[in-house]
Amino acid sequence: MIRKLCGYLGGAVIAAHIVAAPLPAHALDDAEKEEIGQFIREYLIENPEILFEVQAAYEAKQESIQREQAKQVIADSRDAIYNSPHNVVLGNPEGDVTIVEFFDYNCGFCKRALKDMEEIIASDPNVRFILKEFPILGDDSIAAHRVSVAVRLVAPDKYEAFHLELLGGRDRATEDSAIAVAKKLGIDEAKLQAAMDEDSITESFRESYRIADGLGISGTPSYIVGDEAVFGAVGIPTLMGKVANLRDCESATC
Repeated sequence: MIRKLCGYLGGAVIAAHIVAAPLPAHALDDAEKEEIGQFIREYLIENPEILFEVQAAYEAKQESIQREQAKQVIADSRDAIYNSPHNVVLGNPEGDVTIVEFFDYNCGFCKRALKDMEEIIASDPNVRFILKEFPILGDDSIAAHRVSVAVRLVAPDKYEAFHLELLGGRDRATEDSAIAVAKKLGIDEAKLQAAMDEDSITESFRESYRIADGLGISGTPSYIVGDEAVFGAVGIPTLMGKVANLRDCESATC
């Protein structure tokens, strides 16, 4: 039985074929099933690298599925992602490529990625950078982000300086620390407090949560580059590689 099977399929194909498309139960008797099972076991023990190949193939397939799902979500939510009135736009507003970042002021990785954003904007004058307020690290984060959105509402010209200082700070961001940064920049506290009660602030958070949920974003920083969601502080080479791909083939992965 085994010789026939080897003759038909050969070496590594046996395990893959039987696992992927097992013979109907009625085609084999119990002795044959046991013999084939033992052969597969021995073959895999002798060639364990096959398991790594199978795992890599599975992960590649899952990544491909996730990319396709993300493309659809991004297409369906295009206006909310790229044209929302809640967006903060840095860099070139008319840039040919847009990077969208979801961030939390109390995210340590976001603090590290802040320099990435600054360097990308400084080095590529055709990148449009959108910030999505995405407070997910507790009540302090929500409070700090409420101040942040209020700054955008009452003093949009000072938002970038506010953002850089608050996210670049070492201490935990809170409502008090965020207000202190705003006051340092000369923003009127009374106007800021009034703006913090605006319903649009809560709606801006909800919008970010809806988009993130659709894309499977649960941590920060996370990005949208073209037709892909990118998870984690991946660094400048990865982000700019996807920017280059968008310019070359209109997709983040060519």
